[in-house]
Amino acid sequence: MKMKMAAGQTIEIVYVDKAGKITQRKIDVHGIRDGRIRATCLTTGAPRVFLSANILAWQPVQERRYA
Repeated sequence: MKMKMAAGQTIEIVYVDKAGKITQRKIDVHGIRDGRIRATCLTTGAPRVFLSANILAWQPVQERRYA
C-alpha cells in the first residue's frame, strides 16, 4: 500500500480495530509516520491514529462534481 501518497487527502478505509471489529470510514489524513496514520475521522469528527497494518483496504475519495 502506498499510504504516503494519501497524506493531505481524504480517503476511505476498511479498518480492523484491536477488538477485531471491521469498520468502513472516511478520514482526512494529516500525516503518516512509523506505520501510524494521524487523521480526522469524518464520521465522528474526532482526531484518530490508525495503524497502517490494520487497514485492510483504502481508496481516495472522489470529489463529486455537479453540472
